Amino acid sequence: MTLLLMAAGSGSRYGKLKQFDDLGPQGEFLMEFAIHDAIQNNFGQIVVITKAENVDFLRDHLRPKLPKHITLNVLAQELTDLPEGASFSGERKKPWGTAHAVWTARNVINGPFVVINADDFYGQAAYQKAAEFMKNNATDYALLGYTLKDTLSEHGSVSRGVCQVTGDDLVSVNERLKLVATDEGILDEDSGLTFTGEEQASMNFWVCRPSIFKKIETEFRTFLKDPERIATSELYIPFLIQEMLQAKEIKVKCIPSGGDWFGVTYASDKEKAMESLQQKTKEGLYPSPLWN
Repeated sequence: MTLLLMAAGSGSRYGKLKQFDDLGPQGEFLMEFAIHDAIQNNFGQIVVITKAENVDFLRDHLRPKLPKHITLNVLAQELTDLPEGASFSGERKKPWGTAHAVWTARNVINGPFVVINADDFYGQAAYQKAAEFMKNNATDYALLGYTLKDTLSEHGSVSRGVCQVTGDDLVSVNERLKLVATDEGILDEDSGLTFTGEEQASMNFWVCRPSIFKKIETEFRTFLKDPERIATSELYIPFLIQEMLQAKEIKVKCIPSGGDWFGVTYASDKEKAMESLQQKTKEGLYPSPLWN
């Protein structure tokens, strides 16, 4: 089983590269807690997708910490990484998006894998449930869901994918762009829709199969032929999975994570994240230092 961490973002709202901020009690990066939780649940491969200028730093930072039997791949997401025969000659600063980040790992992943954001904390239970799902289900994809009201920020609006679920089957994920808590519930200031807060939300914790690489490549080829999209648009992994779901190419289970989530969208989220990691360490959920 493989854990793929997406760590190529720029942290525009956070103000710095939050993937490499020392949030843990001993200066650990947030992604190190995800890696620790995955290894505790018998994941044998860690893949990190980052910017080219961070590859050597991140590899040198992580390799000495991890057990020797763990395979570590640190890969660069680059604009020049295109499908065979495709080309791009324009100017673009942004990466191609999260789907392209996943596609970057196509040559090193051969089995089921989990995709997460490197700057989010997902809770130990999520990795346990994902591992159980991959061991007991050979074909389906999955989304680990979180209760919507528990995923908001005290410091500003957030964007969340609100899930529509039938039984344990994911039907759709609808992106809501400006969610804030109100006295009446949760309001999406963008659409005007309100939610109770008990809905399942996607925090980009996906269980995927290698079949997704072919889908991404097909969509990427189409994307590159559209001059409007290649200027500023991106390919997003939730949208591609939803396309596969609606085309009945795959089935996706929605699994309540059973744990707590927190992220560091804004710089002001940092203090709360540090306090949470300190408390979890104090309770014995994590050793300190995290790595021996």
